Amino acid sequence: MRILGLDYGSKTLGVAVSDPFGWTAQGIETINRKDENNLKSTITRLGDIINEYNIEKIVLGLPKNMNNTSGERVDRTLYFKDRLMREFSIPVETWDERLSTIGAKRSLLEADLSRKKQSKVIDKMAAVFILQGYLDNLQRN
Repeated sequence: MRILGLDYGSKTLGVAVSDPFGWTAQGIETINRKDENNLKSTITRLGDIINEYNIEKIVLGLPKNMNNTSGERVDRTLYFKDRLMREFSIPVETWDERLSTIGAKRSLLEADLSRKKQSKVIDKMAAVFILQGYLDNLQRN
């Protein structure tokens, strides 16, 4: 079963996909949006990815605050989750993403990428961290 990992931001959507065995996550792309409230082209692109990779489940990063409280970003992410479930009729689970961007930044710094290059791939890498955390949890349980 292939699983799609998403890092939903106000202007971008980082996208990752699992291998067919559900062991590893690979970054696919970053979908850019000009308007956070206009999701039409984002949904269309996700539909293409879901069909291309035969996705059976989506894992969506949930951006809670470090003290485990919810803010506006959580509300927007849960709205996006509902939209995904309506559009694609496949299960969508949320996954705590609090440290995913930090982990992605560290990996990119270790890879010695310039700041300009980092900004182009950070959301995709955050999606990889979200999905890999979810996959690792599945393996443990």
